[in-house]
Amino acid sequence: MFHDFENIAIPAIKKYNGRLLLRIRPTDDDFIEHHIDKPYEIHFVEFETESDFQNFSNDADRSKFLHLKEQSVKSVWLIKGIRL
Repeated sequence: MFHDFENIAIPAIKKYNGRLLLRIRPTDDDFIEHHIDKPYEIHFVEFETESDFQNFSNDADRSKFLHLKEQSVKSVWLIKGIRL
């Protein structure tokens, strides 16, 4: 289910002026220390503007498949940053 959702969500990033900078699937050996559940996958994504990100989040095609994400993802951490 997770991969089915990603097959829809990842291509939509470009549609809204975004770029998938990194997609990481860490192994147990990649963690030196952790105090949260180890993630299955980590994405670093950037969008040109906040409204581009909001438009991606509200994409009608992506929204139709959010149930796949909800059924296959335990938690999501969204960290907003600025480029220094």
